[in-house]
Amino acid sequence: MPRQYISAIDKGIQEAAARGFLAGYQVVDFRVRVYDGSYHTVDSSEMAFKVAGSMAFKKAMGSLKPILLEPIVLLAISIADESMGDVIGDLSSRRGKVLGSDSQVGNMEIKAHVPMSEVLRYAPDLRSMTGGQGFFTMEFAHYEEAPQPVVEKVIAEHQKSRSAE
Repeated sequence: MPRQYISAIDKGIQEAAARGFLAGYQVVDFRVRVYDGSYHTVDSSEMAFKVAGSMAFKKAMGSLKPILLEPIVLLAISIADESMGDVIGDLSSRRGKVLGSDSQVGNMEIKAHVPMSEVLRYAPDLRSMTGGQGFFTMEFAHYEEAPQPVVEKVIAEHQKSRSAE
């Protein structure tokens, strides 16, 4: 197989990965090796190899066990001491993992890792739990594998939106 077709195969794989496999999200952290291939001097073209790369990617993904990753954020929450129980309970209900807390003269700072999808509307909830006295900062921390119920929900929503198109 001529080397000029390797880039076409790569392009087909990259485009298929960008379209996603699970729920339409981009596929990341994978490696591909081309072991063998053939071509025909008349019938072969870059487009044919691009399509072949895309089809091979989809076939390979079907035989693997891909996972869905979700973004995890680091929350730093400052609250009054008396609100600590409510806030920690709320973080647990949001699948959060409390990393620690620091006490500072009547105030408490809690740090926790929480899935981003669980804190998109956190500000009004924190205000109501703390009587308007709490505040927080949020920054991206890392990605983690999404739990199976979340994966099933996301895939079902994706399939529903695709059938509506």
